[in-house]
Amino acid sequence: MSDDVEREAQGEQPATPGSYGEPPRGFRLPEATALGGVRLQVADLDRSLPFYQDVLGLRVVGQTADEASLAARGDDRMLVHLVERPGSQTAARGDRLGLYHYAILLPDRPGLARLVRHLSSTGLHVGAGDHLVSEAFYISDPDGLGIEVYADRPRTSWRRLGRQLKMATDPVDVQGLLATAGDAPWEGMPAGTVMGHVHLHVGDLDRAAAFYAAGLGFDKTTWSYPGALFLGAGGYHHHVGVNTWAGPGAPPAGPGDARLLEWTLALPDATAVAAVRASLDAAGFDVEHSGDAFITRDPWGTAVRVLNER
Repeated sequence: MSDDVEREAQGEQPATPGSYGEPPRGFRLPEATALGGVRLQVADLDRSLPFYQDVLGLRVVGQTADEASLAARGDDRMLVHLVERPGSQTAARGDRLGLYHYAILLPDRPGLARLVRHLSSTGLHVGAGDHLVSEAFYISDPDGLGIEVYADRPRTSWRRLGRQLKMATDPVDVQGLLATAGDAPWEGMPAGTVMGHVHLHVGDLDRAAAFYAAGLGFDKTTWSYPGALFLGAGGYHHHVGVNTWAGPGAPPAGPGDARLLEWTLALPDATAVAAVRASLDAAGFDVEHSGDAFITRDPWGTAVRVLNER
């Protein structure tokens, strides 16, 4: 029996456009939705910058005494903005609500392979997971903030079970991946690298869905993964992941913690920005003005800046 026939016998089907996901009942984010950069609070900028430049391969595109913006090579769009607050406590993943990890999406598999080959020379602990829709590797920055670096598999290879996109955490074929790297050296995050998604610790999945789906307008894409919910726009596997793995009673990250200060939802036009705001108002969530953009917060205080970035 071929692999395709066996999968279909188990209920799997190709995830063709429109065949998967559960859209919100009201406003739905447009297909061109993307993520912008993340803002992080760190304890020591001088300690963080060598990691973000030499290990992660980003470059500084703006800096003051206590803040720095970093981007990929050949692209000035900010991916990570660091804000120093001396004395910030190291993040313990799973101990606080808020950031689980932010995820940097490389443009292709060979680029990811060259990064993985580079990471193997740093002595850092590197985790890995084959999520079926992507291949991902995990590290932490000097403050313990979680980072995923990944490359997507072609959408034509994605599968669904009913209306749910099939995702998993399987072993990565690391040798097969590295074989695609070729002889080209690692020279930093390549042009075309973007922020792929954010994954957050939350206190309750139903309340998270009320904010991220009914409020912001994301589709649910996978909802039977243990303790987690994944949401995306435009058929993407997920722009946001939420989980309850921190356990009942976990507090949100506070002002004295290394933490995610905000992430960015980038929309294609001002009309979409206004529609998101109206959807949040209708769902009972507050917004804060910030120039042409606005900021809103999930039920546990994680801030998202909504703007027109095109």
